[in-house]
Amino acid sequence: MVKIQKEDFSIEKMTTEIKALGSHIGAIVSFIGYVRDFDVSENKILLDMHLEHYPGMTEKVLNDIEKKAFSRWDLSAVTIVHRVGVLKSNDPIVAVIVASPHRNNAFDACRFIIDFLKTEAPFWKKESTDSGDYWVDDKKSDLKQKQSWDNQS
Repeated sequence: MVKIQKEDFSIEKMTTEIKALGSHIGAIVSFIGYVRDFDVSENKILLDMHLEHYPGMTEKVLNDIEKKAFSRWDLSAVTIVHRVGVLKSNDPIVAVIVASPHRNNAFDACRFIIDFLKTEAPFWKKESTDSGDYWVDDKKSDLKQKQSWDNQS
């Protein structure tokens, strides 16, 4: 399941929904990404973040990432939720929840999904800091991590 939304989300509720599926779940792994209150590379205090996306295309890309994960690992369920709009410091931005019969598949698939989401999904982040506003570029470390997954295919 893939959702793009402005509203906050509950990791507990989403996990409960996945557990209710019941079949072939031996492990559930989750990741929650939050808005940082600082920019380490720029040494700036973050006031808020504005996230934009390309409706329709973003959901397609996230669904494709989910399909790739299902094709690589034995998974029971996947939930991806990404927020858009204006977010404040410490607000949750993204959640990835992966259920699998075995923990290794759940851990690997969860990491794969967030790594591909960070580099493939059409989201744009504009950060407002104590010294001005700027659009966030892709991080080299995210691109390197994605390349390592690509090399494993």
